[in-house]
Amino acid sequence: MKAVVWHDIGDIRLDNVPEPKLKDPTDAIVRLTASAICGTDLHFVRGTMPGMKAGTILGHEGVGVVEEVGKNVRNLSPGDRVVIPSTIACGHCSYCRSGYQAQCDEANPNGREAGTAFYGGPANTGPFDGLQAEYARVPYANTGLVKLGEAVTDDEAILISDIFPTGYFGAEMAEIEPGDTVCVFGCGPVGMFAILSAQLMDAGRVLAVDCVPDRLAKARDRGAEVINFNEEDPVQAIKELTGGIGVDRAIDAVGVDAEPPTAGPAKAAADKLAQEFRLEVRKAAPNANPDADRSKGEWEPGQAPSQVLRWAVEGLAKAGTLSIIGVYPPTAMVFPIGQAMNKNLTMNMGNCHHRHYIPRLVEIVQAGRVRPTDVLTVEEELTDAISAYKQFDERKAGWMKVELDPAKSSRRVS
Repeated sequence: MKAVVWHDIGDIRLDNVPEPKLKDPTDAIVRLTASAICGTDLHFVRGTMPGMKAGTILGHEGVGVVEEVGKNVRNLSPGDRVVIPSTIACGHCSYCRSGYQAQCDEANPNGREAGTAFYGGPANTGPFDGLQAEYARVPYANTGLVKLGEAVTDDEAILISDIFPTGYFGAEMAEIEPGDTVCVFGCGPVGMFAILSAQLMDAGRVLAVDCVPDRLAKARDRGAEVINFNEEDPVQAIKELTGGIGVDRAIDAVGVDAEPPTAGPAKAAADKLAQEFRLEVRKAAPNANPDADRSKGEWEPGQAPSQVLRWAVEGLAKAGTLSIIGVYPPTAMVFPIGQAMNKNLTMNMGNCHHRHYIPRLVEIVQAGRVRPTDVLTVEEELTDAISAYKQFDERKAGWMKVELDPAKSSRRVS
């Protein structure tokens, strides 16, 4: 079968690989009808999430049809249409039973202290082959897979596999109360769903910070008050828009590949931190190439890993809450802890417990309360995945969220 395979930093290929087989009684084999490219996948290709194992199939977002089930998968049958949660959970340990599936004690073969298990990730997450393929083996399918009704399309369901739950999780961790003013840093796909989720939780106002014009336009269309950090200082803008107080809640939907401003009034302060930022990149991602040039087709890591964390802490009101859903590797060590402590900030962070949220979000979409496909902008054949990765990495206009589908011809959907 065809699959997108990680070989090295900056080296991903569309390979022919063996089709997966059942290994355990709770496995299922799923024929993928939709997958997607996520910003987390770019961390692996850029080298800002270390520990990838050559030969690992990429991708952690999937929708498909059950082809085969193990003997202990008693709630699914071949032919069932399902969405695959990005994180893997056994369903029976104490963490899974409490709704903390991303901290499952059993799913990660590296042991209970190894952390979250998910598809297409580094060695310390399993590794498990991912979902940018024609078929996938799904462990713990009896508790993991979520059936889909006909009312939810593949285009909708692929967004419920990872980025909608992650955005919702981020808004929930931000402890949003009706009427709160919320700032979302990053207007990529997860950031857009954090904006949407904040609105579902009755936030009074949502501010959104980014520098990519079409992403800011999407956020404005969603009703967010946008701030372009290459045109104005985002912290000053936040204070101006909130009467000098700051926001009640902030959500970091960017992570380790944050970029500093390249123009505008915030550039001078970022320039003073340039050497610190460079050291952060070296420590967090020692094998990445900080001198790579994205405009030349090279895989460039973010140049300012702690930039969003600094802005978020500065932009929050006293006693506010910071929610971190942007991905940071264990090697990232920089955070403005002193400022956060002296403002009495609350911090919540972590990997999304996808299985906990997906059934509820399927119901929300099925009821027509939201249109998640507003975020989906490009659909490509699986065979065009490598070029799609490059377009997505370069943040080309119109490339907000890329769906991969081996069964359809390449087409733009908006």
